[in-house]
Amino acid sequence: MNFKPLFALFFIVFIVGCKQETHYLTRIEGKQIAITDSLATDAHIEAFVKPYRDHLNKDLDSVISYATNTYSKSDGELNTAIGNLFADVMFEEGNPVFKQRTGKNIDMVLANHGGIRAIISKGNITTRTAFEIMPFENSIVVAPIKGSQVNQMIAYLLEAKRAHPISKLKIVVDKNYQLVEATINNKPIDTSKIYYVATNDYLYNGGDGMDFFKPNDTLYILNYKIRNAFLDYFRKHDTINPVIDDRFIKLDH
Repeated sequence: MNFKPLFALFFIVFIVGCKQETHYLTRIEGKQIAITDSLATDAHIEAFVKPYRDHLNKDLDSVISYATNTYSKSDGELNTAIGNLFADVMFEEGNPVFKQRTGKNIDMVLANHGGIRAIISKGNITTRTAFEIMPFENSIVVAPIKGSQVNQMIAYLLEAKRAHPISKLKIVVDKNYQLVEATINNKPIDTSKIYYVATNDYLYNGGDGMDFFKPNDTLYILNYKIRNAFLDYFRKHDTINPVIDDRFIKLDH
Protein backbone atom coordinates (compact mmCIF):
# COMPACT_ATOMS: atom_id res chain seq x y z
CA MET A 1 0.00 0.00 0.00
CA ASN A 2 1.33 3.44 -0.94
CA PHE A 3 1.25 5.72 2.11
CA LYS A 4 2.89 8.75 0.45
CA PRO A 5 -0.34 10.50 -0.73
CA LEU A 6 -1.92 9.84 2.66
CA PHE A 7 1.15 11.18 4.47
CA ALA A 8 1.22 14.30 2.28
CA LEU A 9 -2.47 14.96 3.00
CA PHE A 10 -1.90 14.53 6.73
CA PHE A 11 1.07 16.92 6.63
CA ILE A 12 -0.95 19.62 4.86
CA VAL A 13 -3.81 19.27 7.34
CA PHE A 14 -1.32 19.48 10.22
CA ILE A 15 0.31 22.65 8.88
CA VAL A 16 -3.03 24.35 8.24
CA GLY A 17 -4.31 23.32 11.66
CA CYS A 18 -1.21 24.68 13.42
CA LYS A 19 -1.28 28.07 11.68
CA GLN A 20 -1.03 30.79 14.36
CA GLU A 21 -3.78 33.34 14.68
CA THR A 22 -2.91 37.00 14.10
CA HIS A 23 -3.50 39.18 17.15
CA TYR A 24 -3.91 42.95 17.15
CA LEU A 25 -3.39 45.39 20.01
CA THR A 26 -6.71 47.13 20.62
CA ARG A 27 -6.25 48.73 24.02
CA ILE A 28 -3.54 49.68 26.51
CA GLU A 29 -4.41 50.14 30.16
CA GLY A 30 -2.30 51.38 33.02
CA LYS A 31 -2.49 52.93 36.43
CA GLN A 32 -0.31 55.31 38.38
CA ILE A 33 1.55 53.91 41.36
CA ALA A 34 2.71 56.74 43.58
CA ILE A 35 6.17 56.43 45.13
CA THR A 36 5.75 57.68 48.68
CA ASP A 37 7.22 57.11 52.13
CA SER A 38 4.50 54.53 52.72
CA LEU A 39 6.27 52.06 50.43
CA ALA A 40 8.36 49.60 52.38
CA THR A 41 12.13 49.73 51.92
CA ASP A 42 13.81 46.57 50.74
CA ALA A 43 16.58 46.01 53.28
CA HIS A 44 18.77 44.03 50.89
CA ILE A 45 18.61 46.69 48.17
CA GLU A 46 19.20 49.45 50.71
CA ALA A 47 22.26 47.67 52.09
CA PHE A 48 23.63 47.23 48.58
CA VAL A 49 23.07 50.87 47.53
CA LYS A 50 24.14 52.61 50.77
CA PRO A 51 27.94 52.49 50.28
CA TYR A 52 27.62 53.93 46.78
CA ARG A 53 25.18 56.61 47.94
CA ASP A 54 27.42 57.60 50.85
CA HIS A 55 30.47 57.81 48.59
CA LEU A 56 28.59 59.91 46.02
CA ASN A 57 27.18 62.27 48.65
CA LYS A 58 30.64 62.72 50.14
CA ASP A 59 31.98 63.78 46.75
CA LEU A 60 29.03 66.04 45.98
CA ASP A 61 29.18 67.75 49.37
CA SER A 62 32.90 68.52 49.21
CA VAL A 63 33.47 72.30 49.52
CA ILE A 64 35.32 73.85 46.55
CA SER A 65 34.56 77.58 46.83
CA TYR A 66 32.56 80.23 48.70
CA ALA A 67 29.79 82.62 47.59
CA THR A 68 29.68 86.03 49.25
CA ASN A 69 25.97 86.41 48.49
CA THR A 70 22.95 84.54 47.13
CA TYR A 71 22.59 84.79 43.35
CA SER A 72 19.45 84.15 41.31
CA LYS A 73 18.66 84.53 37.62
CA SER A 74 15.63 86.66 38.58
CA ASP A 75 17.76 89.38 40.21
CA GLY A 76 18.03 91.61 37.13
CA GLU A 77 16.14 92.63 34.00
CA LEU A 78 18.73 92.41 31.21
CA ASN A 79 21.75 91.00 32.99
CA THR A 80 22.14 89.20 36.29
CA ALA A 81 25.10 88.41 38.48
CA ILE A 82 24.64 84.65 38.12
CA GLY A 83 24.08 84.97 34.37
CA ASN A 84 27.23 87.06 34.00
CA LEU A 85 29.12 84.44 36.00
CA PHE A 86 27.67 81.71 33.79
CA ALA A 87 28.90 83.32 30.57
CA ASP A 88 32.24 84.39 32.07
CA VAL A 89 32.93 80.84 33.25
CA MET A 90 32.30 79.55 29.74
CA PHE A 91 34.80 82.09 28.41
CA GLU A 92 37.48 81.77 31.08
CA GLU A 93 37.51 77.98 31.05
CA GLY A 94 36.65 77.42 27.39
CA ASN A 95 38.98 79.94 25.75
CA PRO A 96 42.29 78.22 26.73
CA VAL A 97 40.98 74.95 25.27
CA PHE A 98 39.87 76.68 22.07
CA LYS A 99 43.12 78.63 21.70
CA GLN A 100 45.28 75.55 22.25
CA ARG A 101 43.44 73.74 19.46
CA THR A 102 43.05 76.57 16.95
CA GLY A 103 45.44 79.38 17.91
CA LYS A 104 42.42 81.71 18.03
CA ASN A 105 40.47 83.36 20.82
CA ILE A 106 36.76 83.23 21.57
CA ASP A 107 35.27 86.64 20.74
CA MET A 108 32.09 86.40 22.79
CA VAL A 109 29.80 84.02 24.67
CA LEU A 110 26.05 83.51 24.54
CA ALA A 111 24.10 81.17 26.83
CA ASN A 112 20.40 81.02 27.67
CA HIS A 113 18.51 82.31 30.68
CA GLY A 114 16.59 79.05 31.02
CA GLY A 115 19.81 77.06 31.17
CA ILE A 116 20.52 78.34 34.69
CA ARG A 117 18.62 75.79 36.73
CA ALA A 118 19.32 76.82 40.34
CA ILE A 119 20.48 79.66 42.53
CA ILE A 120 23.88 79.89 44.15
CA SER A 121 23.29 80.29 47.87
CA LYS A 122 25.46 82.41 50.11
CA GLY A 123 28.09 80.30 51.83
CA ASN A 124 29.99 77.21 50.84
CA ILE A 125 29.92 76.12 47.22
CA THR A 126 30.14 72.38 46.78
CA THR A 127 30.48 70.03 43.85
CA ARG A 128 26.72 69.54 44.15
CA THR A 129 26.24 73.26 43.38
CA ALA A 130 27.64 72.81 39.88
CA PHE A 131 25.29 69.88 39.25
CA GLU A 132 22.33 71.94 40.48
CA ILE A 133 23.16 74.95 38.29
CA MET A 134 23.73 72.79 35.22
CA PRO A 135 22.05 69.37 35.55
CA PHE A 136 22.09 68.87 31.78
CA GLU A 137 24.87 67.38 29.69
CA ASN A 138 25.31 70.49 27.53
CA SER A 139 28.83 71.13 26.26
CA ILE A 140 30.67 74.23 25.05
CA VAL A 141 30.92 74.64 21.30
CA VAL A 142 32.42 77.51 19.30
CA ALA A 143 30.74 78.68 16.09
CA PRO A 144 32.50 81.00 13.65
CA ILE A 145 29.74 83.30 12.39
CA LYS A 146 29.63 86.48 10.33
CA GLY A 147 29.09 89.90 11.84
CA SER A 148 25.73 90.00 10.06
CA GLN A 149 24.70 86.91 12.05
CA VAL A 150 25.87 88.61 15.24
CA ASN A 151 23.48 91.44 14.38
CA GLN A 152 20.69 88.87 14.05
CA MET A 153 21.66 87.61 17.51
CA ILE A 154 21.44 91.12 18.92
CA ALA A 155 18.02 91.60 17.32
CA TYR A 156 16.93 88.37 19.01
CA LEU A 157 18.16 89.62 22.41
CA LEU A 158 16.42 92.97 21.97
CA GLU A 159 13.15 91.24 21.20
CA ALA A 160 13.53 88.72 24.04
CA LYS A 161 14.14 91.47 26.65
CA ARG A 162 15.54 88.78 28.90
CA ALA A 163 18.79 88.31 30.78
CA HIS A 164 20.37 85.72 28.52
CA PRO A 165 23.97 85.32 29.74
CA ILE A 166 26.53 87.07 27.53
CA SER A 167 30.24 87.80 27.84
CA LYS A 168 32.49 90.14 25.81
CA LEU A 169 29.37 91.48 24.07
CA LYS A 170 27.97 94.81 25.24
CA ILE A 171 24.51 96.07 24.30
CA VAL A 172 22.95 99.45 25.12
CA VAL A 173 19.29 100.19 24.33
CA ASP A 174 17.05 103.20 24.91
CA LYS A 175 13.88 103.18 26.99
CA ASN A 176 11.98 101.73 24.01
CA TYR A 177 14.49 98.90 23.54
CA GLN A 178 15.89 100.47 20.38
CA LEU A 179 19.57 99.72 19.87
CA VAL A 180 21.92 102.54 20.85
CA GLU A 181 25.23 100.68 20.73
CA ALA A 182 26.56 97.15 20.37
CA THR A 183 30.21 96.18 20.69
CA ILE A 184 32.36 93.09 21.01
CA ASN A 185 35.49 93.59 23.09
CA ASN A 186 34.71 97.34 23.01
CA LYS A 187 34.80 97.49 19.21
CA PRO A 188 31.85 98.09 16.82
CA ILE A 189 30.58 94.96 15.11
CA ASP A 190 32.05 94.49 11.64
CA THR A 191 29.55 92.75 9.37
CA SER A 192 32.36 91.41 7.17
CA LYS A 193 34.31 89.87 10.06
CA ILE A 194 34.09 86.31 11.36
CA TYR A 195 33.46 86.14 15.11
CA TYR A 196 34.09 83.05 17.21
CA VAL A 197 31.05 82.68 19.45
CA ALA A 198 31.03 80.21 22.32
CA THR A 199 27.63 78.77 23.16
CA ASN A 200 26.21 75.38 24.04
CA ASP A 201 25.26 72.59 21.67
CA TYR A 202 21.55 73.00 22.45
CA LEU A 203 21.47 76.63 21.34
CA TYR A 204 23.70 76.04 18.34
CA ASN A 205 21.12 73.55 17.07
CA GLY A 206 18.34 76.13 17.31
CA GLY A 207 17.22 75.74 20.92
CA ASP A 208 15.14 78.62 22.34
CA GLY A 209 14.56 79.77 18.77
CA MET A 210 18.18 80.85 18.32
CA ASP A 211 18.50 80.04 14.65
CA PHE A 212 21.08 82.73 13.82
CA PHE A 213 23.99 80.26 14.07
CA LYS A 214 22.90 78.64 10.79
CA PRO A 215 23.87 78.27 8.03
CA ASN A 216 27.35 77.44 9.25
CA ASP A 217 29.81 74.96 7.78
CA THR A 218 32.23 74.87 10.71
CA LEU A 219 31.79 74.06 14.37
CA TYR A 220 34.46 73.58 17.01
CA ILE A 221 33.38 71.00 19.58
CA LEU A 222 35.48 71.38 22.73
CA ASN A 223 34.22 68.19 24.40
CA TYR A 224 33.94 70.25 27.57
CA LYS A 225 30.72 70.13 29.56
CA ILE A 226 29.55 73.42 31.05
CA ARG A 227 29.17 71.68 34.40
CA ASN A 228 32.83 70.66 34.32
CA ALA A 229 33.79 74.22 33.40
CA PHE A 230 31.99 75.39 36.55
CA LEU A 231 33.76 72.79 38.66
CA ASP A 232 37.15 73.86 37.29
CA TYR A 233 36.31 77.53 37.82
CA PHE A 234 35.15 77.04 41.42
CA ARG A 235 38.30 75.10 42.26
CA LYS A 236 40.45 77.94 40.94
CA HIS A 237 38.53 80.69 42.77
CA ASP A 238 38.11 80.18 46.50
CA THR A 239 35.58 83.05 46.63
CA ILE A 240 33.10 84.26 44.02
CA ASN A 241 31.38 87.63 43.96
CA PRO A 242 29.71 88.17 40.55
CA VAL A 243 27.85 91.43 39.94
CA ILE A 244 25.25 92.97 37.66
CA ASP A 245 27.19 95.25 35.30
CA ASP A 246 26.80 97.21 32.06
CA ARG A 247 27.05 94.40 29.51
CA PHE A 248 23.35 94.73 28.63
CA ILE A 249 21.64 97.88 29.86
CA LYS A 250 18.63 100.07 29.11
CA LEU A 251 18.92 103.84 29.27
CA ASP A 252 16.24 105.98 30.88
CA HIS A 253 15.86 108.15 27.80
